[in-house]
This record gives sequence, structure tokens and C-alpha cells, in this order.
Amino acid sequence: MTRLSVNINKIATLRNSRGGNNPNLVQVAKDCESFGAEGITVHPRPDERHIRYQDVYDLAKIVTTEFNIEGNPKEDKFVALVLATQPHQVTLVPDALNQLTSDHGWDTIKEQGYLKDIIAKFKAAGIRVSIFVDPVEEMVRAAATTGTDCIELYTEAYAREFAIGNKEKGIAPYIKAATVAKELGLGINAGHDLDRNNLAYFIKSIPFIDEVSIGHALIADALYLGLENTIQLYQRAAKAR
Repeated sequence: MTRLSVNINKIATLRNSRGGNNPNLVQVAKDCESFGAEGITVHPRPDERHIRYQDVYDLAKIVTTEFNIEGNPKEDKFVALVLATQPHQVTLVPDALNQLTSDHGWDTIKEQGYLKDIIAKFKAAGIRVSIFVDPVEEMVRAAATTGTDCIELYTEAYAREFAIGNKEKGIAPYIKAATVAKELGLGINAGHDLDRNNLAYFIKSIPFIDEVSIGHALIADALYLGLENTIQLYQRAAKAR
């Protein structure tokens, strides 16, 4: 069954907009878990515009489900943070400095040597590793030779096609990429622009997805529907078969 990991970056953005500690990020993480989330995801960036590095230390102490930290391992500070906090999973994302949001996966062919080295470092510390990839068969095959445990399929292209009524076209490359990943023994996660409208079709089409990480859409829905209700709606969509 597909796990739902809630990305709480947007909660931190709201808190930071006024200073102080309202909303309380740690309490929100606890509440997400009590409402049914099977993981908590954060993506700290060097400018700490949402998740602060101290938040990661604080969350590492209280998350009881799966703690997943996303970020660019080419930032030495990020690598040190992950090794110090020992999350269950680290998801490696090739973000540029000051990038607004993630918008592409790794070139697992050109970056093969680098990825092997950094993945080995995290795995030696007992941390499961996932790497962000586009739904391209060649990139998935090359990912499988880096030593990573999992891939996370970057789903923005799927979401874009779904929104304009082209769901079959949108899902096709993801089915192919996920099937290759499964054949190669990789765990398969997915994330970016998944929402309560497009999630169920994605999961029904690829029922062996291990985990989805969802933040922006889920938190936006919670403004209208309430956090507990929203998490349960997403849980039902993630369990669609």
C-alpha cells in the first residue's frame, strides 16, 4: 500500500511570515501523524526561507513515522545536517541555489560517479536513499547502478497533462519508468504537484508506488477542508486500487 508523507514546508513558510512560532511546526507534524500521515517530509534550503535547519533537529526528535529530508547534497551544510539528524530517508534533489521549487530530476548518467559516492556516504550511516528522477527509462536504469535504494518520480509533467484532460498521455511515461524501476529492484516514490484530484488515478495506474510526498496542494486544501479531513482524503486517494 502506498504511504502518504506530508511535506510541511508551507507550514514553516506561514510561521516565518510573522516570526515567532505560530503555527508550531513540531505540533503540526505530530498532528499530521495522529491524523493518519505515514511520514513527514521537509526540504530545507540554504536560505532557510521555510524549513530552518533547527527545525530539522527538532523534528528528528519527535517524528514517530518516517522522517524524510529532501535537499541538494552538493551543499555541504545539507549533508552535515542529514548525517547529524539521521532521518529514515534522505531524498536527493538537484536544486540550484535559490531555486523556487524543484523542477527536474538528476541526470543519473552524467552524475553517475558523484551519485555513487554521496549515496554510499548516506548508506554507510544507515540512512535509506532516494533520488529524484524524471520519468525517463535511461535515467531510471542509470539510477539503479548508483547504489540508491529508491527513486522519486518527479510528477509535475503528469499533473500538468491531467489538469488539461490528457491523463492517459500524462501517465504513460510514468508507468513505463516505474515498471523498469520495479524490474531493477528499486523502491518507487513519487511527488510534485500531486493533489487530491490526480492522485487516485496515478496510484490506480501504478499500484506498486511505495510512497507519495505531498505538501503544497495538501496544505492549500487544508485551509478549506481542515487538516485532519484533508489528510484522510489524501490517504483514501493514496490507497486507491
